[in-house]
Amino acid sequence: MPGVDFLAHERIWFDKPRYDEAERRFYERKNGPAPPAQDSGANSILQDIARARENIQKSLAGTAGSSSAEQGELLTRMKNLELENQSLHKVVEELRSALSKLESRVYILEKRPVTPAPAVNGTAPNVSRQTNLVISHRPDIPACPRTIYAANCSQKASLTPQKTPPAHPAKNEDEDQEEDDFDLFGSDDEVDEEAERIKEQRLQEYAAKKAKKPALIAKSSILLDVKPWDDETDMAKLEECVRSVKVDGLLWGASKLVPVGYGIKKLQINCVVEDDKVGTDLLEEEITKFEDYVQSVDVAAFNKI
Repeated sequence: MPGVDFLAHERIWFDKPRYDEAERRFYERKNGPAPPAQDSGANSILQDIARARENIQKSLAGTAGSSSAEQGELLTRMKNLELENQSLHKVVEELRSALSKLESRVYILEKRPVTPAPAVNGTAPNVSRQTNLVISHRPDIPACPRTIYAANCSQKASLTPQKTPPAHPAKNEDEDQEEDDFDLFGSDDEVDEEAERIKEQRLQEYAAKKAKKPALIAKSSILLDVKPWDDETDMAKLEECVRSVKVDGLLWGASKLVPVGYGIKKLQINCVVEDDKVGTDLLEEEITKFEDYVQSVDVAAFNKI
């Protein structure tokens, strides 16, 4: 058979389990039988259990001693709290009794009618007497110097007789008539001609002074950009044309040529104008009349002076 012939030429150890078993028996005879693995595992588990029991017994013994000490401490704390609670109850009862007495006094005072003391000789009643009465009932309140002074003053006032104000003498009828005839403020119908004349004169002087004062003229500074058609435009002639614009309230200033690009330059010129007489629209209209030299006019800057 071709398959069996092929396996015959392969080096395969088909009898290895038999040789392993023979080796194991040889070592068992030589060293003795080996202890089973399950016994060693069981012994280790038993040892762990014994150690756990010892630890539990030790912890129970320690907790028993500590729990007794804690119980004693808790009992002492509870006794102290009970004593404090009793003392607080006593204080609360005392406060309640004091409050009830105070409420009864206030109720009696509110029910009692208040009768004002009669005035003696047209004067108010003696306040110092009431103050002295309160001080006599309350010896713990010291006498105030102001109260003592008031008492002394009241005693002096009671001893000194009161003076009646003297009667005013009757006025004569002639004096009353003279007072009625005298007009302190004068009549409203009378007109002071001199005062009116002075007033008109001052108004005229003020108007003349105001007319002589020169009025402020609003002016502005304008920076114009005048652009030519191309680089062949005569910029000197262009500036001459721009400065030839003459308008009342227009004053031309400095100018310069600013390059734009591709050899083209624009004219940048400054001018001062009066706002009431000259505007930007008027300047643009007058400058753009030179169509041979000017392409456009733009306002670069506008500032009030």
